[in-house]
Amino acid sequence: MALPPLDDRSIVIGAHADDWRGAVTLAADALTNSGAAQPGYGREMIRMIEEHGPYVVIAPGLALAHARPGPLVVHDGLAIVTLAEGVRFGHPHNDPVRVVLGLAIADPGSHIAAVAALANVFNDSDAIEELAAASSAAEVRQILGMTP
Repeated sequence: MALPPLDDRSIVIGAHADDWRGAVTLAADALTNSGAAQPGYGREMIRMIEEHGPYVVIAPGLALAHARPGPLVVHDGLAIVTLAEGVRFGHPHNDPVRVVLGLAIADPGSHIAAVAALANVFNDSDAIEELAAASSAAEVRQILGMTP
């Protein structure tokens, strides 16, 4: 599976969040603005972290916020939020987070494949820092290996 669609409305650069909930809400709002998710999806993303802990912090400085496929997902989508200052999710090794990926996948069968496709991007250890420093949507797409 290729990366999920990345709409320009779902790229937020240099944002500010007071805490991890604020950072996840930014990603959820970006998914909603792009039409990929309904407004309640963000509450589900936060609930998953509250229930299961900071498992979404998958690498130093990087969180992959998501919830289960369901009626709040309109269509597959990806959001990229870079934070001006890192926030702590409570992960013992990978905090603070400066890049939050928001993922909405409609089909349960393709959820794992989408996560794997994203993980492949971050096999390049420089990708997180490059995203954190990106200054445009075009630069974000280039780092992710997506053509404009």
